[in-house]
Amino acid sequence: MDFMGFFTKKSSKDTAKERLQLILIHDRATVSPELLDNIKEEIMSVISKYVEIDKDELEITMTTSDEEEGNSPALVANIPIKKMLKRR
Repeated sequence: MDFMGFFTKKSSKDTAKERLQLILIHDRATVSPELLDNIKEEIMSVISKYVEIDKDELEITMTTSDEEEGNSPALVANIPIKKMLKRR
């Protein structure tokens, strides 16, 4: 996706397609929603030691990466940072 595409509103067709792709990826990667929630909680815990994050806007999804050998599962995290914390 290009940078300007980030600011355009998606059509319901595109949103539905994206959701279906995520469901298929989750099934192929055999990652349960509970496991993904656990991963999300642990990532938030570790990152929160160093930066203040917007936990409501945090998104962690499974997707596929394009490799020469075929598509393989990839973990994608969108973590909005509010501010850096002082090192202890």
